Amino acid sequence: MKKLVFATNNSHKLSEIRAILGDRMEILSLSDIGCHDDIPEDAPTFEGNALAKAMWVKEKYGYDCFADDSGLEVDALGGAPGVYSARFCGRPHDDAGNNAMLLEKLAGAESRAARFRTAIALVVGENRHFFNGEIHGCILEAPAGDGGFGYDPLFRPDGWNHTFAQGTPEEKNAVSHRGRAVRALIDFLENNAI
Repeated sequence: MKKLVFATNNSHKLSEIRAILGDRMEILSLSDIGCHDDIPEDAPTFEGNALAKAMWVKEKYGYDCFADDSGLEVDALGGAPGVYSARFCGRPHDDAGNNAMLLEKLAGAESRAARFRTAIALVVGENRHFFNGEIHGCILEAPAGDGGFGYDPLFRPDGWNHTFAQGTPEEKNAVSHRGRAVRALIDFLENNAI
């Protein structure tokens, strides 16, 4: 069976991908291959960061690999926080701090339009493939809901009357940026011999 590394240790992401692909392909995590490296993510784009992670695994461990990078882009902030979404307030993965910083920077803004974006890079042999997903919406003036993570309590997708944090995981995955990019990746994997 073909082995492919997903450059993550996020058990939720890993389970989702494994469930979708079933027995067609063996998906390994970073810990499965003994990779506990702090992989740099210093590219100026989501695509660049995703490719850097996938290439790290390919070059240092020899496995074909895919990796993702995601973030929030707010029109009134010129696309920020973008690739700095996880550390917008200066501390990595501080959701409360990041949300507070976003609300502070948007105070008085006329437009609160935003989008979540995900880029996935797949490295197979010498070939590189990219898959993207995005969803548009707006940033609320106060958090709503206690589900999800990151900016989910502030982001209301277009066509919804509630935030990602107020929806079920299934509702979110059906329309989310990451869900769309993952479905494009899976469609490619199912329809191409790699």
